[in-house]
Amino acid sequence: MSNWKIAVLGDRESVMGFKALGLEVCPAETVEEAKATLHRLAKDNCAVVYLTEQYAAEMEAELERYKDELTPAIILIPGKSGSLGIGMDNIKSAVERAVGADIL
Repeated sequence: MSNWKIAVLGDRESVMGFKALGLEVCPAETVEEAKATLHRLAKDNCAVVYLTEQYAAEMEAELERYKDELTPAIILIPGKSGSLGIGMDNIKSAVERAVGADIL
């Protein structure tokens, strides 16, 4: 499984710092570019994609497509503008599905 990657996708200012951690950094200028990059990462055996909430808010169909897939696991992170609360809502929803009740 050494072919698996971890990538960070979002606007340039939000993702470039992750390069220092050795993650694949994928800056996107537009939501359309982010959508195309997400699909490319999924095809290229990317195990985890950290996606900024600002782009995720406009990529609901893409997120729904990969929601129940094993890979890539899409984790939402705050962007340069701060958190929109989408990431926490997704975690609460996933926990509720797994446990059967909202324990958070």
